[in-house]
Amino acid sequence: MGQPMTHVTDSRRYGSNVPSAERRAGRSGAPAEGDFAPALTLVAGEPPAVEEHVARRMLNLTVASIGVVVAAPVMAVVAVLVKLTSEGPIVYTQVRVGLDQREPGPTSMNHRRTKDIGGKPFRIYKFRTMQVDAEAKSGAVWATPADPRLTPVGGFLRQYRLDELPQLFNVIKGDMNIVGPRPERPQLFETLKESVEHYQLRQRAKPGITGLAQINHHYDRSLDDVRTKVSYDLEYIRRQSLREDLRIMLKTIPVILLRRGGW
Repeated sequence: MGQPMTHVTDSRRYGSNVPSAERRAGRSGAPAEGDFAPALTLVAGEPPAVEEHVARRMLNLTVASIGVVVAAPVMAVVAVLVKLTSEGPIVYTQVRVGLDQREPGPTSMNHRRTKDIGGKPFRIYKFRTMQVDAEAKSGAVWATPADPRLTPVGGFLRQYRLDELPQLFNVIKGDMNIVGPRPERPQLFETLKESVEHYQLRQRAKPGITGLAQINHHYDRSLDDVRTKVSYDLEYIRRQSLREDLRIMLKTIPVILLRRGGW
């Protein structure tokens, strides 16, 4: 969800003694009946009309397709730089937690999965900004501004979000939207849903490249920052619409150019 953060096992950043229905459910292996309704009111709203759903999908396809064409020269240059400055693949793929389409309730567990990770997993595409096997020793951790694992051009690519450009293909595939909550890795998702109340409700919307949290808040520096972003994500889910998506897309442009906000 952002940068600078410490290892996921750092209890000072992620530990929480605040009881909640979600945390009790996580410990017991299955939610208690009745735990879902109050939490789901946080993202409750009228389901979009079919026309609205189709219009938003067409918007995402159109913006992503135009984005691929316009950004093609930039992506070509980035690909060459990545290849020339470090060993390893140009494009890096990583499993992220996607949309949760299951019906809420104690019987919503997907028995086809050996482990419930909160949503449908998918592979996200990014230009590689880290050395190969960067997390072989540390495990799943977020990057820091002066991360020693960065490639010679990695810091620059992250600063201007150029490493995110391949995610336009995720949008075309249908794994992501242009606008939505940023997708997280299963390992970090598992930790954060135990520490941040209602964190898993972010998965009620398809993940996005940018979002309400990214245009309104800075990089995560503490657990309170994560909570703030979750509140923005849930607010977006409540009022998501074609108009809201267009508004956030337009506001993303100055955020990137002025290097504000947080991914």
